[in-house]
Amino acid sequence: MNYLLGEKLKFDWKIVTITIVSTLLLMVDYYHRFTAHKYWDRVILYLVIPLVITIVFFRENPKEYGFSLGDWKAGLLITAIGVLFMVPVIFYLGRGDASMQEYYKPFTRGLPWTTFLDLVGWEFIFRGWILFGYARKFGPEALWLQAVPFAIAHISKPEVETLSTIFGGFAFGWVAYRTKSFLYPFIIHWFIGTFIIVVSAGAL
Repeated sequence: MNYLLGEKLKFDWKIVTITIVSTLLLMVDYYHRFTAHKYWDRVILYLVIPLVITIVFFRENPKEYGFSLGDWKAGLLITAIGVLFMVPVIFYLGRGDASMQEYYKPFTRGLPWTTFLDLVGWEFIFRGWILFGYARKFGPEALWLQAVPFAIAHISKPEVETLSTIFGGFAFGWVAYRTKSFLYPFIIHWFIGTFIIVVSAGAL
């Protein structure tokens, strides 16, 4: 009987919780709406719920999951470099790819606050909760592990964007890992998300 069962399985219950809950939240986000606007749903699903679980069930400080300023000097420098690097890339894609223009033109209303609300929870769950939760057990491998669900969650967006997200997810993860904060990849992503809508819509 022991031969059939193999060695006893042991799991880290926090890793299991983060994996199951984050996966279910992504699925719920895809299939359901709870408020008048999707971005409010994402604040609840990806920011509020993980924070409640962290504080109430894990009994931990959210700071341990990147909810802090971290190394703000490095963070500001990396953010500035990241933003400057992405400007020509966004211009190239937003102006030159018809699928980007078709997809993003309807999202101009309410900028930049709609992208702020849409991405703040999105960045916390990937570059905060999953990344730092996994890093405790898997070390730097967590950078790639969190990039996988991030990339898969982009399916249905323009192909050129989706194909890049495994690398973009890793890069965002590295920024968070280096600065010990999800704030700086969020700022970079917020800029990218806002700017690409503006460029694709022909506002610049």
